[in-house]
Amino acid sequence: MSRYDFTSHRLFLDAPLHAGAEIALNKDQANYLLNVLRLPEAAGVLVFNGRDGEWRAQLSIASKKAARLIATEKTRGQDRPADIELLFAPLKHARLDYMVQKAVEMGVCAIRPVITRRTQASRVNLERMRANVIEAAEQCGVLSLPKVHAEVPLRQVLDEWPQKNRTLIFCDEDAAPGGPLAALETLRRGGSVPPLSLVIGPEGGFDPEERAQFLLLSNVLRLSLGPRILRADTAAVAALALVQACLGDWR
Repeated sequence: MSRYDFTSHRLFLDAPLHAGAEIALNKDQANYLLNVLRLPEAAGVLVFNGRDGEWRAQLSIASKKAARLIATEKTRGQDRPADIELLFAPLKHARLDYMVQKAVEMGVCAIRPVITRRTQASRVNLERMRANVIEAAEQCGVLSLPKVHAEVPLRQVLDEWPQKNRTLIFCDEDAAPGGPLAALETLRRGGSVPPLSLVIGPEGGFDPEERAQFLLLSNVLRLSLGPRILRADTAAVAALALVQACLGDWR
């Protein structure tokens, strides 16, 4: 099986995939393949559903507005991303889109918006977030789509955290700079890594009471991202790169 085909178009299909599977395309999918890409009859497309791996499929055209795909050959088996969640204070549209897309590329297993005291956007468009997840996965060869959760108050997350078997990595601009990789290595226990949740705060930083509540938790790691203040979307990418390199699937 090829590791990744950079030349073929990819499409997410929310349908079972197996040899001979026939999937009717919805209006938007058919328009994209037939009118935007202008693919001909029997053209090959790579398809995935986040469960059954990646398959090569053949296009069967019924009309200018209707078509189906027939799965013919499995090209890659389904992978399992590292157990790393991203928790973040929602941002405004363009930067939120960017953060979600990069989180998918960086291999998170879940995306969880949390409302902090200084969050600028108090509500998120879940359908838009899911659309960004799918688009990023289609473009970057990702097979496992992270689960998108509805927004919840940060206070609720922290109140419930002691009951969770996860370690919270708390990116704190007030933490003393130095050695983020060494700090992350302390989470490795006998060669294994616990489930992880990475928390990125809002543009104005965490409120002092929120920071104090973080530090009361036993399964929390306070992490510095260096001497410069990063924008929230930049901080998410930087922190995910550190976590994946040290504890995730980049090793």
